[in-house]
Amino acid sequence: MKLKTKKTLSVPGFKAGGVACGIKKNGKPDLALIVSDTAATAAGLFTTNRVVSPTVTVTKQHIQSAKSVRAIVANSGNANACTGTDGDRTCRDMVALTAKQLGVTDKEVLVASTGVIGVKLPLAPVKKGLPQLGGALSPKGWNDAAEAILTTDLVIKTACVESNGITVGGIAKGSGMIHPNMATMLAFLATNANIGKADLKAALKVANEHTFNRINVDGDTSTNDMVVILANGQAGNASIKKGTKAFRDFVEALTAVCKSLAFAIVKDGEGATKFVTVSVKGAKTEKHALTVSRAVADSKLVQTALFGEDPNWGRIIAAVGYAGVPVKPEKIDIAFNGTPLVKNGAPVAGLSVTALHKQMKAKDLRIDIGLGMGKASAETYTCDLSYDYVRINAEYTT
Repeated sequence: MKLKTKKTLSVPGFKAGGVACGIKKNGKPDLALIVSDTAATAAGLFTTNRVVSPTVTVTKQHIQSAKSVRAIVANSGNANACTGTDGDRTCRDMVALTAKQLGVTDKEVLVASTGVIGVKLPLAPVKKGLPQLGGALSPKGWNDAAEAILTTDLVIKTACVESNGITVGGIAKGSGMIHPNMATMLAFLATNANIGKADLKAALKVANEHTFNRINVDGDTSTNDMVVILANGQAGNASIKKGTKAFRDFVEALTAVCKSLAFAIVKDGEGATKFVTVSVKGAKTEKHALTVSRAVADSKLVQTALFGEDPNWGRIIAAVGYAGVPVKPEKIDIAFNGTPLVKNGAPVAGLSVTALHKQMKAKDLRIDIGLGMGKASAETYTCDLSYDYVRINAEYTT
């Protein structure tokens, strides 16, 4: 299937918008709304953290119980998490206010929040902002919505592809607390494809597993994370069913959008200066390859060495060893940006530290690890860990 990447995000039958309602004290946009013109099927995947915001609970409930969904409302500047019954009430009031404005039922509205944990979300700014937001909705309003969900992000994150009359697009936020199995990220996806709820969730799970679930910034997983997709069927295609070519084509398009958004999150990691691919081959199973890749990607010693442009491969091989899967040290190979560093568990003769140091100044870096144990492989994506990461998080609430 040939995918066409669209420079401007727009999905037939959807409108979006974002405004500044006053949740953030700096006057930046903080309330977003995405609306389908017609009833849409919905699917979602959520944080594995056992402590969650009521937005996660409510959105899960609505996706499971509602026959169709019409809208997603989201705020930034406040996570509305760990605030007791007040937080739960505010979340449901936010849904009810949005539903009333749009003339739909509460169950047809999904909700998300992102920001500081443990601070009560004021409802007054939301009440003030929703009418303004309703008037700002537009088929071209996705960039405004993308801006309104940012926290420590420096750039908006959007992606859109099209093929055979089917469009898949979406927005995301995420910069810190990023780790596989959902992190502090929100991703809202939309498509005009005709696909049922079960098949839509199956497609989302496949796309998510190889994109959002493969990224890492700092190893932390938060309380509000979700990726949600709405499908309104306006493409008029025959209903997409799992196991068909149409399903595989749809998954390809959805994966392309998710991958673009996931990579954008890593590149915009708090204080990040480098995008790093950690590729593991020669594992007994894909699970083993993924476990080793994640151990290296999540190693703070590896990440800080990458920031310092220090070719310290000892940190990489140490992470391989503690990942918890069977390895034979005498079979391990490591290469950096195509340059062999380790062969059969020992340093390659004649390595030039100066030359390696120059290579590490690149913005895109690649670590290739061979285990020599089998034929399975996996990749994860991470960034370096800089002084700015510490500064941003040291000053987050003060």
